[in-house]
Amino acid sequence: MKELPKTYDFKASERKWKEAWEANKTYAFDRKSNKPVYSIDTPPPTVSGKMHIGHSFSYAHEDFIARFHRMRGKNVFYPFGTDDNGLATDRLVEKTKKVKAKSMKREDYLSLAHRTVQEILPGFIEDWKTLGMSCDFTNPYSTISEAVQKASQKGFLELHKKGLVYRKETPVSWCPHCQTAIAQAEFENVDMTSHFNDIIFKSGAEDLIVATTRPELLPACVGLFYHPADERYQHLKGSFAKVPLFGHEVPIIADETVAMDKGTGLMMCCTFGDKEDIEKWHKYDLPLRVVITKDGRMNETTGTYAGTTLKEARNAIKEDLEREGLLISSKPITHPVNVHERCGTDIEFLNTYQWFVNVLDHKQALIKAADDIDWHPPHMKTRYVHWVENLNWDWCISRQRHFGIPFPVWYTNDGDVILPREEQLPIDPLTDRPAGHQGELIPEHDVIDTWATSSLTPQLALGWADNNPLFKKAFPMDVRPQAHDIIRTWAFYTITRGVYHEKKAPWKHIMISGFVLDPKGNKMSKSRGNVINPQDVMDKYGADALRYWAAGSKLGDDQPYMEKDVQTGAKTVNKLWNASRFALMQLADYDGTKPKALLATDKWMLSKLQRIIKESTATYESYEYAKAKSLVDNFFWNTFCDHYLEIIKDRIYNPSTRGEDAKRSAQHALHRSLQTILKLFAPIMPYVTEEIYSYAYAKDEKDSIHTSDWPAYEEKLMDEAAEQSGDALTEVVNHVRRKKSEANVSLKTPVTTLALPRALQKALRPVEEDLKAVTNAQTITYEGDELAIELGEQEKK
Repeated sequence: MKELPKTYDFKASERKWKEAWEANKTYAFDRKSNKPVYSIDTPPPTVSGKMHIGHSFSYAHEDFIARFHRMRGKNVFYPFGTDDNGLATDRLVEKTKKVKAKSMKREDYLSLAHRTVQEILPGFIEDWKTLGMSCDFTNPYSTISEAVQKASQKGFLELHKKGLVYRKETPVSWCPHCQTAIAQAEFENVDMTSHFNDIIFKSGAEDLIVATTRPELLPACVGLFYHPADERYQHLKGSFAKVPLFGHEVPIIADETVAMDKGTGLMMCCTFGDKEDIEKWHKYDLPLRVVITKDGRMNETTGTYAGTTLKEARNAIKEDLEREGLLISSKPITHPVNVHERCGTDIEFLNTYQWFVNVLDHKQALIKAADDIDWHPPHMKTRYVHWVENLNWDWCISRQRHFGIPFPVWYTNDGDVILPREEQLPIDPLTDRPAGHQGELIPEHDVIDTWATSSLTPQLALGWADNNPLFKKAFPMDVRPQAHDIIRTWAFYTITRGVYHEKKAPWKHIMISGFVLDPKGNKMSKSRGNVINPQDVMDKYGADALRYWAAGSKLGDDQPYMEKDVQTGAKTVNKLWNASRFALMQLADYDGTKPKALLATDKWMLSKLQRIIKESTATYESYEYAKAKSLVDNFFWNTFCDHYLEIIKDRIYNPSTRGEDAKRSAQHALHRSLQTILKLFAPIMPYVTEEIYSYAYAKDEKDSIHTSDWPAYEEKLMDEAAEQSGDALTEVVNHVRRKKSEANVSLKTPVTTLALPRALQKALRPVEEDLKAVTNAQTITYEGDELAIELGEQEKK
């Protein structure tokens, strides 16, 4: 065996192995293999800049599982794709190129966006390679590529054929900043400060007080509502009220959904402030008063307020109300507001034509599908079920943007929908025509929302659109890894597409990671200045150290970023290197010959090792990588380094006194133990384990530790008697070390007499020679019930 260098250069090693794995296609999926397939529905990261600390955290989790199953003999299908047709990519292009998509010609912006994505992608993907991801990077997919456009459009055609999508003019959630419709799943609830304004409406000569946080919607008011049991307003039934400042009259209507204890008990219905407005507008067939433009300004129907932003209009209208004596009070409040998760802009509701996927009629089927998936951790299933149960709207999948996958749709002048043949896909209705149709057609200008495309990631990766046989073989996929914040989007949408297209859940398992928080437990954000860049961490401590930190968190748990934990990872990397270097030096003359008989201490080591193999294997199979890491970590530091390496030194150093067989017994157990420890650590710390393995084991086994066999549990090596002896041995060693430390003497100081309890005699007899050597004891006796030591000539520390 080659001797390891004195120190480990993680930068050189990580660079070397990253290049070697790619050149050797170490992680490439073998389509000709007969091994069982283990398929992973890899999250395609959004191309919006660079990898952030949350990426490195959750992607490390899935990679632990991928590496484990690969070593278990599976043909791991672990594709890598990028989500590069969404709003986040749009924002990146606009920021990078200093342009506005809405102000450019469609064809010019599309050309610029495609070029920009291609410029960014190589560097963007490199972060994932540096982290040590064992994805198959040989055939990556992009959600804006022609192949994916074909699959996304095919999926739309199939849903249309099944009657599961429809187009309708209806109030939809709208982001004025992004100027597009958005889905309910893209809402984020944020507490904001505002004012509860008590405003006077007139009903004849009577003043009616209405409380609202949105006076800018007064011109859109179409009705006032009260609860039918509210005695204060019974006399108003069938009456009308005049809207302040704007002067139009609206009906006063009784409705049981009005909260009598909210505000004054009178509710203003506008088109549209929230879903309650939408519901009442539909229910009572109220008129439509549109006052907000698509970019979030007041329109020409609002008179002097036209062209102002909603915030400006709110303040101006309040001032005018106060001047007219129509504003009784304005009380500051903090209340939850729905904002667009992508940009933080308050969500509005505009009446527009949009495409929807029908989900409200199929809630029970979508909930039932969750029962066919093993959720890790299990309680995350409840989040999914609650989300589906509380859905209020169908899934809006159309977006008013340039950059995206076009809907394969045209309309006749009568509004009939015209679709292309599947063999024409991918197709752009703005430049192409459907085969077999003559005459004037109106092309659809909207694009398919990126979630509607990324909800097909199992189909995209497995070649569904091209009838690839791998799809039938590997669908449903084995596991979907993702974070808990996108259960309501990516998980829900993908389950929906699995049920709608294949009548089954898209995966057998789902593993859900938590968030990364700052050391104080706060969410990381640029505005707070508490963001940690994983690139900086890996440059300072190495990817293995960062992965070690990530492995400390169970699935589903949020984890604060603590640099000391990464430092512990770096220390573990160095400890593994140094311990391996020492072990390999002791194995320099070991030829693999088995000893005639194993000594009790070596049996103890190998028996303990079997327990760790068995438990680690079971925990990885259960997606509990954090428990596996803890087990191996504790075994390595305590059992292997603190005890076993120290105990066997004398036998290896002094074969003339202890005998060659005693040395060979130690070398055999040391060789097997180190090899096993490296493999157990390999999923967590792939770089340092590969480096050590290449020196010690590669020539006799596989070229890479990551394609070698996972350690097999061997029942025959379990030895209860040896474990009792070894445990008693380490207990005594700990006691002697503690006594020497208390006496402030060197651990090498001789022990003249080591008096042990009689109760330990049976257990310690088989390991007595090792006990003498490691404690430097001259005499061992068994008497009484207490452990006592008499130190010889002291060697000061």
